[in-house]
Amino acid sequence: MFCTASLALLTYGVAVAVPLGKAQTGEPASLLPKAAGERQYSPPLRAPRTNNVYFGDLHLHTNISTDAYLQGTVATSQADAYRFAMGQTVQTDSGMPARLKRPLDFLAVTDHAENYGLYPGLDAGHPALAGTELEQRWRSVQSIAAEKGLRAAFGSVIRANGPMPELPEKFVRDEWAKSARIADQYNRPGHFTTVIGYEWTGMIKGDNLHRVVLYRDGADQAGKTLPFNAALGNDPEDLWQALESYEASGGQGLAIAHNGNVSNGRMFSPKTVSGQAIDARYAEQRQRWEPVYEATQVKGDGETHPSLSPDDPFADFETWDRYNVAGSTAKEPWMLRYEYARQALIDGLKLEQELGANPFQFGMIGGSDSHTGLATTAEDNFFGKFANGGPSPDRMRDKSAGQPQNNWQLGASGLTAIWAPENTREALFDALKRREVYATTGTRIRLRFFGGWDFTKEELNYADYARIGYERGVPMGSELADGGSGESPVFFLHAIKDPDAANLDRIQIVKGWIDNSGTPREKLFDVALSDSRKPDKNGGIEPVGNTVDVANARYSNSIGDPELMTWWRDPEFDPNQPAFYYVRVLEIPTPRWTTYDAAFYNVPIATGAPEFLQERAYSSPIWYRPTGS
Repeated sequence: MFCTASLALLTYGVAVAVPLGKAQTGEPASLLPKAAGERQYSPPLRAPRTNNVYFGDLHLHTNISTDAYLQGTVATSQADAYRFAMGQTVQTDSGMPARLKRPLDFLAVTDHAENYGLYPGLDAGHPALAGTELEQRWRSVQSIAAEKGLRAAFGSVIRANGPMPELPEKFVRDEWAKSARIADQYNRPGHFTTVIGYEWTGMIKGDNLHRVVLYRDGADQAGKTLPFNAALGNDPEDLWQALESYEASGGQGLAIAHNGNVSNGRMFSPKTVSGQAIDARYAEQRQRWEPVYEATQVKGDGETHPSLSPDDPFADFETWDRYNVAGSTAKEPWMLRYEYARQALIDGLKLEQELGANPFQFGMIGGSDSHTGLATTAEDNFFGKFANGGPSPDRMRDKSAGQPQNNWQLGASGLTAIWAPENTREALFDALKRREVYATTGTRIRLRFFGGWDFTKEELNYADYARIGYERGVPMGSELADGGSGESPVFFLHAIKDPDAANLDRIQIVKGWIDNSGTPREKLFDVALSDSRKPDKNGGIEPVGNTVDVANARYSNSIGDPELMTWWRDPEFDPNQPAFYYVRVLEIPTPRWTTYDAAFYNVPIATGAPEFLQERAYSSPIWYRPTGS
């Protein structure tokens, strides 16, 4: 549809004579690098940076996590999580079978570092726990669990005896090494990638500061360093220091901040945990160790909030804005500014002007944060956050275990999309570091976004426009160097629907910048609309429509477009103003998981629960910095 026959010549090169046989490396000579100036015949070898997109989950818990185990995820192991993500059928803790319609491309099992593997270890009779106070307390829990339930029994024992004693180091070392070996066992480079990681559960007075930690390495390297837990340091700066020590040992790691909407103003605060104003060193460290941010997940969407973006009609999406993560402190209005990705990106521009470094220069990803071992992010296949919130006729009306919200307020979100040359640990990790990634709310929208200075409209029609994007511009997650001409930057935007999901409504660009008076600004541009819609004379846009049949939990792709593609130039660009641009893609309305549940179980939808939603994708930004700034 978008290519021209005359461009076929662009995808072929000159054949090069290659001697037969193998070189000393053992690789066929035809696969060895060519001398400088020689062209490769194979297009992927000529242009290796064109990349492929891979979808997966980088935030998932199994029975190794204490909170998951105590709330019902007893049998679902890390091995089960990998098998499920690979497309196999697994038995859930409720006894219900579950399977993905399409396998994921990658998965990180990120169990909590705190009390890592304790309860499965106690169940298995690990020798390092025998005769310890931990074992004695576990027997006390088991003695009253049948009457009170596992979670309530655990709480009773804690109240009676105080916090759990520290785990023996040998036990943690054994459990972590085993987890790393399991990840290696299921790793299939090129087909399915397992990423070794864990979650550091930093929290202050119930305010969320959690980070997922991921390694580029295999078990031989990652298995040697124990997970850094919040008891050793409850400040993200402590975690960064631990990552620095890990890299000094020969590995590579990164951290992913998540769920800022339940941090009660701490996630993107201009102050450190110790109460000091952010300085340049802090900004540089945060940018180094936290290249991406989890902008959407089961505990609410974190792109923006309607009070922060009042001119954005799509800002109020899967909003959690009443409490912190523990449900212990109510939200105050001032906190919202320091909890959402869009405002943090804007504040980052301002802080960079003041400090010389941007602490909030991050890409955007999505994760499930499921504690069931099941990465289920499709609205019609949602198995809840905890095992006791899995599919049932009553779950919409039940309280979410361990959360202040009702189950119906959970969102079936999200996924991480990564543009990388191949599906391997190394390639995916490197893409995360350079931020060539994007978030989706669970759907598999395919999204490309390039910025440059001299892209033409005609070039977007080329089948290999991505090659042009890489060669003469930058992809999502990058900085666009000042073109020097004063001309406005131009962008290639291309979105394709999930082949098993809904058509697209629109593509939008979100721009944030610092104006000449030093004031942070934001603006939303609708740059591609489906169904040939156009803005009216006042800039208003007719809604795409809604085909959702609530009673039967169905919708029709009779509206919207399967593909949207456009070339866009910023009409309000000022070369003296630092700015960022990111893309938001919206699908047409589709049934929410609560609607699917109501139809499947023939029960009413819970009061207050949305009947439909518009799934979406958020690209990582492209930043512009004026020369000399």
